[in-house]
Amino acid sequence: MQFICELLKSSKNIAVVGLSDNPMRTSYDIAHMLLRNGYNIVGVNPLIKKSGEIAVYPNLTDVPFQIDIVNVFRRSEHIPELISDVLQVNPRALWLQQGIRNDEAVQPVKEKGIITIQDSCIAVYYNLCKAYQ
Repeated sequence: MQFICELLKSSKNIAVVGLSDNPMRTSYDIAHMLLRNGYNIVGVNPLIKKSGEIAVYPNLTDVPFQIDIVNVFRRSEHIPELISDVLQVNPRALWLQQGIRNDEAVQPVKEKGIITIQDSCIAVYYNLCKAYQ
């Protein structure tokens, strides 16, 4: 837990892969919650250009600044499609949201030394860490 709290405390730029422009979707809700709490949030989704006030890029590699955490809202079977871009942008962490896990696909990310968190909600951990400060 302490390790995750340190990661969240020291990170500033979070790319949300699979961000929706629909306020009823979990990706929208969590991205905007993180934005309200001081993170620089950028979306990655080839189908939209903005999500509220958050800019959205078609690909992870199009984001014009260093990413600390890649937070993913895509189904487990789509994770292999993201791995080469994750390796290219070289974030501090790859975070797969609750219900998303693909041990085989994330292996190259782990081997590169990128922190890998699977099947966990970043908002839940943010709130837990905030409560324990």
